[in-house]
Amino acid sequence: MTRLCSSAGRVAVLVLALAARPLAAQAPVITLEDAIRRALGITPAIVTAAGTVANAESQVRTASLGAYLPNVTASTTGTRNYSTSPRLDQSTGQLTTTTTSVNLGLSANVDLFTGFRRGADSRAAKANLGAAEANLTNAQFQARLTVTQQFFAALAAQELVRVREAGVRRAEEQLALSIAKLRVGSATRSDSLRSIVNLGTARLQLVSAGSDVARTQAALARSVGTEGRVAAADDSAFYRVAATPDTSALRTEALARSPRVQAAEAQTSAAEASVKAARAAYFPTLGLSGNTNWSGSSLQDYNLERNSSVQLGLSWPIFNRFQREQTIQTRLSSLNTAEATALDARREIAASLTTQFAALEAARVRIEITQASVAAATEDLRVVNERYRVGAATILDVLTSQEALATAEVDAVNARFDYLNAKAQIEALIGRQL
Repeated sequence: MTRLCSSAGRVAVLVLALAARPLAAQAPVITLEDAIRRALGITPAIVTAAGTVANAESQVRTASLGAYLPNVTASTTGTRNYSTSPRLDQSTGQLTTTTTSVNLGLSANVDLFTGFRRGADSRAAKANLGAAEANLTNAQFQARLTVTQQFFAALAAQELVRVREAGVRRAEEQLALSIAKLRVGSATRSDSLRSIVNLGTARLQLVSAGSDVARTQAALARSVGTEGRVAAADDSAFYRVAATPDTSALRTEALARSPRVQAAEAQTSAAEASVKAARAAYFPTLGLSGNTNWSGSSLQDYNLERNSSVQLGLSWPIFNRFQREQTIQTRLSSLNTAEATALDARREIAASLTTQFAALEAARVRIEITQASVAAATEDLRVVNERYRVGAATILDVLTSQEALATAEVDAVNARFDYLNAKAQIEALIGRQL
């Protein structure tokens, strides 16, 4: 009996050593909506896409309005001449060796006909603007997807910590029970030793889960523009499983409004307009220009003399060493690439939707299965614990039931967040929230 108590004492010391663990610092908590809002304002891809939209808007203004307006230029010059022979200054009646002159000018020119190039350039600029806006929308949804995935990764890691903590508590309770049974002689020393090993395994799993929390919270903090760690706030909406969506309708909608498809098709339209603009080089151009100059000098008491001219010019390039043909061929190649890219974007969306629909349905089924498994494993562990208390079950039965419950709880967490991630992927593909 003394030996048994000594063993129990040593086991108790081990229990205290295993139970002592440092408390992690509490990280600030953020909701999914706030995380998305903050990420949309700092994501480099969105900032870049917004700058591209601003540039495209400027190009539209230049191509659609500026190309039809004249160029106006004002100029002025002043000159002072020195001569070795004296001259008569008419304003003063004296001889002078210096002469000062001034010249003022105003000129303007406008294109009257550019071989339909301006219209093609305008259409290309508008198509580029449409592509830039679609790319901005796509960048926003990709940023939403990224921060949502990081948010769910942090939340899943936090949930797994709670699961592992529950496993540690169960292992501690089992160890305390085995020690009590050892003291009264109704259990063997092996039961306590196995319980110690089980508690150590549970603690290692908790340490690993805590490391995952730090990693995922740090990634989330970076996405929302914060240093350190940010914790994800849980929400009851994350536990709701929606009915299976109409996949056919979502496919049609995705191909019609997906930001990726819209951007690719807009690039195709821009390439088509660019080809038409290049073919305009075969047509003549007609331009009108005019200028007015006022000039005067000190010899004439700065009486300004006005000279004006108007010029109408026609230019028709007959041959420019195949430069037009080279430009057209280059833009035709770009058009072919844009068309192939647009078709591939549609195929990519269709394939991605197929994958994510399957993942969404699989996760939904797994949620149902794992919830039932958790309920069954919880009840099984309760029954086995009661049987162990009265000596009708072995410590191996208890440890097996504990492991089954821990596995079921982890599977339930993974299934729930796989469902949420698949849903977020579909939302990014169709360009709206489900």
